[in-house]
Amino acid sequence: MKDFVEELKWRGMVHDMMPGTQEELNKGVTAAYIGFDPTADSLHIGNMVQIMTLVHFQQCGHKPIALVGGATGMVGDPSGKSSERNLLDEETLQHNLSCVKKQLESFLSFEGDNAAEVVNNYDWFKDFNFLDFIRDVGKHITVNYMMAKDSVKSRLESGLSFTEFSYQLVQGFDFYYLWKHKNAKLQLGGSDQWGNIVTGTELIRRKSQGEAFAMTTPLITKADGSKFGKSEGGNIWLDPEKTSPYKFYQYWINSSDEDVEKYIKIFSLKGKSEIEQLTAEHREAPHQRLLQRTLAEELTERVHSKDDLEIAIKASSILFGKSTTEDLESLDEKTLLQVFEGVPQTDVQKDKLADLDVTTFLSETTNNIVFKSKGEARKMIQGGGVSINKTKVTAPDRSVDFKLLQDKYLLAQRGKKNYFLIKVS
Repeated sequence: MKDFVEELKWRGMVHDMMPGTQEELNKGVTAAYIGFDPTADSLHIGNMVQIMTLVHFQQCGHKPIALVGGATGMVGDPSGKSSERNLLDEETLQHNLSCVKKQLESFLSFEGDNAAEVVNNYDWFKDFNFLDFIRDVGKHITVNYMMAKDSVKSRLESGLSFTEFSYQLVQGFDFYYLWKHKNAKLQLGGSDQWGNIVTGTELIRRKSQGEAFAMTTPLITKADGSKFGKSEGGNIWLDPEKTSPYKFYQYWINSSDEDVEKYIKIFSLKGKSEIEQLTAEHREAPHQRLLQRTLAEELTERVHSKDDLEIAIKASSILFGKSTTEDLESLDEKTLLQVFEGVPQTDVQKDKLADLDVTTFLSETTNNIVFKSKGEARKMIQGGGVSINKTKVTAPDRSVDFKLLQDKYLLAQRGKKNYFLIKVS
């Protein structure tokens, strides 16, 4: 068995740890859990740190438990929040739970002696009435203890409902339940969860004189100060309907050199020696973006599929490298529009293309977005600087008889980097 704590340490994934945690894990196989919040119907790459923590835990021979918070999702965790959030109705919550559970199942192994397990805390809370809860759980944790938590203190001035105040008791009972019924000796989570996690260890100690442990990972920050896991369009989701494989791939490809050296240790399954070798090669020629490509390829294939990765690479090469008409034609409409998001676009009527030469088309017919005049268009076509659908145009009087992409688009290219998308309707 690999030492889980040492594995996470060299990967830069240890923030806080209760004394005795490493020694407990080294005694033999044990179980640990992480809670996932079902406030959306997909996880995003901000959740990937915790997913990878469970993956490494399993690879070190232990049993990972992913808790999907069907009950806690009805309450709302105040940790890191500046205001009370809206509570979800049960139908939305159940939909989110099933989607999140399915995503978690694609990362962990559910076979073997240390098979992963996904649990829902609604299963043990649904028949737990309020009076029993405050008697069996609430009496063991003092208000003074709860008030001392940063997640509570930071909200006292702006206001904190009893619902959110009680969250740490609910999460604490989760730990107690899994400690008692699943032999979960350890709870893992982000550093903002430390207060909630140790409430669980305290409840186990006070209620059953048991011993449990806590360990957290650091919150990831980007070198430029912007939030990890977000782009201009918001979160980078694991659901391909919310974030396409192309955009997912591009997020990692566009990582800074400083960030990617940190990311590859956290998110890659490659071992220490291989990562150190890749990092050394990357530093020799950072312009080749070896670490970015390695990480983008590994994660896109793992989160989506090998086919999705090939499409993402192909889509990226269309915009930034050498590609063919066949590469362009292989893109579905959604990916095509995402690749050329932000380039100048215009619409033309299909009947206007009949008996039209490409010089007039690229100037007057397309509202002069590609060329300001026919003379400018003719000169650049003759100089070999114009392509349509990645096919070079060499004759200024050529007919506009190009095969439409997705039966509705033509892609004009002026020079190496200037693209124009023309919708034919």
